[in-house]
Amino acid sequence: MAGTFKIEIVSPERVLLSGEATEVIVPGMEGDFTVLEGHAPLISALRPGILDIKQASGRRRIYVRGGFAEVDPTVLTILAQNLVDVEAGAGAIAEELRVAEGMLASATDDLGRMLAHDAIATLRGLGAARAA
Repeated sequence: MAGTFKIEIVSPERVLLSGEATEVIVPGMEGDFTVLEGHAPLISALRPGILDIKQASGRRRIYVRGGFAEVDPTVLTILAQNLVDVEAGAGAIAEELRVAEGMLASATDDLGRMLAHDAIATLRGLGAARAA
C-alpha cells in the first residue's frame, strides 16, 4: 500500500482541504505531475485544471484556476487563486466558465489566451460529465 503525505489546499478565502493523501495529480504549468510520498522538493506554477486527489476515504477532484504548488517529501501545499470542488454543483462550474470566457475575451497575449482556452476546455468537460 502506498504511503501517505500531508496535503493542504488553500485560497485567499479559505482552507479547502487539510488532510492526508496517497496520490495527487497536479496541473502544473509545464504539464501534469503526480505527487506521491517522498516526492523530491518542487515548486510549480499551476495552470487551470483539475487536482485529482486520492485519499483513504476515496477520490476528490478540485478545479483550480491557477496558483502555485509546493512539494516536499512529506507535504504538498496548493496555493490557488480560485478553487471549485467538482462535486460542488453545476452553478459553481458555470460561474467559473463565465470567468474563463471573460479571461479569453480580455487576454492580450498568447499565454493568457492559452490559459483561458485550457480553463474553458476543462470546465466544459466537467459540465458535460455532470450532464451525462
